[in-house]
Amino acid sequence: MIINTAIKDIKIQLRTVKKLFSPDSIDRGTLAMLSVVDLKDDDKVLDLGCGYGIVGIYAAKIIGSHDVVMTDIEEIAVSIAKENTVLNGVNKIRIVQGDAYDSVEDNDFSIILVNPPYHADFSVPKRFIEKGFRRLRMGGKMYMVTKRKEWYKNKMISIFGGVKIHQVDGYYVFESERRYKNYAKRR
Repeated sequence: MIINTAIKDIKIQLRTVKKLFSPDSIDRGTLAMLSVVDLKDDDKVLDLGCGYGIVGIYAAKIIGSHDVVMTDIEEIAVSIAKENTVLNGVNKIRIVQGDAYDSVEDNDFSIILVNPPYHADFSVPKRFIEKGFRRLRMGGKMYMVTKRKEWYKNKMISIFGGVKIHQVDGYYVFESERRYKNYAKRR
């Protein structure tokens, strides 16, 4: 299956398979998140849980593929994402298979983008948020999109010290900035 789309006038073509999240169209939550993110030339982006690659490919088309890292736990997602980087001319993106940050050594991201699995328990997003804080450079931001508000708001505040919440198309997009060296020192 092929999806042809344009996000903020950036044209993207994606191959998908039924086994991956939102295989028939770009997820509305992902689009909501991308609508509030302002990417700049000097950004370094992590697409956490990349699926077939829409977020990382979009970022690479703006900032260049050498400053984008994509990761997913699923082998099929990594394989399809790699195909899609070639299809979109951004094949210098580094794509790794692994559980969240386990296969990513970098700790100087300016932006982490994530659409977590939020219909289950909170263990996965909890880990994404807590470990993500340490993977951001000072002034770096984490963007996370969900349909739930309170738990995410409270968790982002407890780790980052604050959160800006954007409401877009029935979704909450949480934006938090790393302003401290260690969140545990503020507790």
